[in-house]
Order: sequence, then structure tokens, then C-alpha cells
Amino acid sequence: MSYFERMKVKFENLRHKRDVLILSIESSCDETSIAIVKNGREVLANIITTQIPIHRRFGGVVPEVASRNHILAISNIFEEALMQANLKKEDIDAIAVTYGAGLIGALLVGVNFAKGLAYSLDIPLIAVSHVHGHIAANYISHIELEPPFICLMVSGGHTAILKVEDYNKFSLLGSTMDDAVGEAFDKVARVLGLPYPGGPEIDKLALQGENKYKLVVSHSLKDSLDFSFSGIKTAVVNLVHNKTQKGEEVDKADIACSFQECVTDELCNKAGQAIQQTNIKKLVIAGGVGANSRLNQKMRIFAEKENFQVYSPVLKYCTDNAAMIASAGYYMLKDGLGLADLSLTAKPNVNL
Repeated sequence: MSYFERMKVKFENLRHKRDVLILSIESSCDETSIAIVKNGREVLANIITTQIPIHRRFGGVVPEVASRNHILAISNIFEEALMQANLKKEDIDAIAVTYGAGLIGALLVGVNFAKGLAYSLDIPLIAVSHVHGHIAANYISHIELEPPFICLMVSGGHTAILKVEDYNKFSLLGSTMDDAVGEAFDKVARVLGLPYPGGPEIDKLALQGENKYKLVVSHSLKDSLDFSFSGIKTAVVNLVHNKTQKGEEVDKADIACSFQECVTDELCNKAGQAIQQTNIKKLVIAGGVGANSRLNQKMRIFAEKENFQVYSPVLKYCTDNAAMIASAGYYMLKDGLGLADLSLTAKPNVNL
């Protein structure tokens, strides 16, 4: 019997096992993370090593540097996760790994480590989408949360509104036509001379400013659930350049505040439209921009006014982490999805 045939049998048996321990690996960008999660919700270990101080000097992630640092970190993080969970590697039932979307070299480090580990332990390997992992981060943060719900996906690589009908059943209601919102935050931060990563820096700086500049997003998409953030990004770039050329002071805090107010208004408005159209009274925020304090504040005010529930992950699960990958992998396992063989490879893009 081949490895994959054995794994099919073990995978099917795990679907009916009462308690399942999944070790997961996340290496899609500049965080190396390994977690061990029980039954998709109970985090026994979640080790994260960030490369932000390394990439900050370059003003953004350098893919080759990221890959090398994943290689340096991953074995030690694996041992640390087992120690934190007080488990032996033989206790693990399955391996879940992010195979996409992300930086291809960075992803390959995690995928190859996961394949070697699954083969050596003779346990199933589950291929997980990074995007679905961000949704599942809410299952860890909110034990009571169950589908169906509307998901506002806001990250560095994706901005979308999804109807989550079940743990593994999604439909796309709207997405960005150009820049993801996290990408727009980073680009505006760079123009303002703020360090990488830009999102948290704009969030902090905006608290010191006023909504002085009436920036707008594209009106061409007002009747849809799609987004466009390239226009507001260009507007900020032009505003800063014009002020600089005229020798005027660039009031960074006011610009940051104005940009953030405009963008978060757009996210809240489109999420509200999705709630009204579907009559699903639960909204889940997923992705790194879910950590934005103003977005969370506005969405909770909006939810109280429009009578729907809103959920977002606790801060440590907003950004990239392996615990969310384990949670997504668990629900894929329960539905008989995601079993991968040793030909699994990384993909820079995956469908939402």
C-alpha cells in the first residue's frame, strides 16, 4: 500500500475520532509559525517568529531574505511548539500547512518541512489556504461562533466580502478591483515616511490627527460589493507631492487620519450592504487589517445601530499565525477535504 493510500485510510479514521491534534505550519510571508491545536479550537501551542525587524530596514518584505530566515527558524520553532504543548511528535494526528497564497519561496519552506514531517510520522498532510485560515482565526477567538456569517476579508493581499455558509462552503460577494486594503495602508505609510509595516503605524498616527482632507474612494462601484483603493492611494501620493513641491508642511497625522477614515467608512458601508442583502446578522472580520482600532470601533457602532453581531479575532490571531491554519485544517478534515500527497507544492495565488 502506497503512502497516499495509507493516508486515505488514516484520514477517514481521523474524521470520526473524538479528539484530533493537528500541528500546523505557516510561512507565507514574514512570520514563521508552528501551532498545535486540539479539535480546531483549543490552542495548545502557537509559536510565532517575526522577521519585521529584518525587513523594516528595506521598507518591506524582501522575498529571498524571508525564505532564508524561514529556513533558519523552522526546526527550532517545531521543537518549541512541542515543548509548549507538552507533547511528543508521535502524539500528533495530522499536519496542516499553508500552501498558498503568499511568497512562493517562503511558502515552499513550510510546505517542504510539512511534507517531510508527515512522511516521517506516517500521518496525513492537509493543504490549507491562507485566506481560509484567516477566517478560521475567529473560531479560536470566539468558541461560540459557527457559520453562516458574512466575512469581511481585509489583509495585505486580499480584500473581499464572502458569504460563509458552512465551515468549508464560501461564496464570493465582492472583492477588490485593484489594491488590497492592507496594500493601500502600506503604500500610504511609505509615502508618509512611516516604517514597515505601515498599517499599525497609520493606526497610531491617525489618533493624533483630524479628518481634515476629504478623500474619497471610487464611486463607480457604489452599487456593488466590490472595492477599489488605488484611487485614494494615488490621491494621498499627489497630496503629499504637491505639498512638498510648494514647500508646505506635510501634516502626516491629518493625512493618516483622513485616509483611515475614508477607507474604514468604505469597508463598513460595503459590509453593511452585504448584511442587508443576505439578511445574515453575523459579520466576521478576518485578516491583518482586522487589527485596525478605528475599523473595529466603527464596525461595532454600526452593528449596534443596524442590529447585527460582529466578530474579529483577538490581536495575536489577526496577523499571520499557524493556529488559524490548524483550525481551518481541522474543519477540512471533518468534511473529508484537503488531503494532500507528497507532490504538494506552493502556490503564490489561490482562489478565495
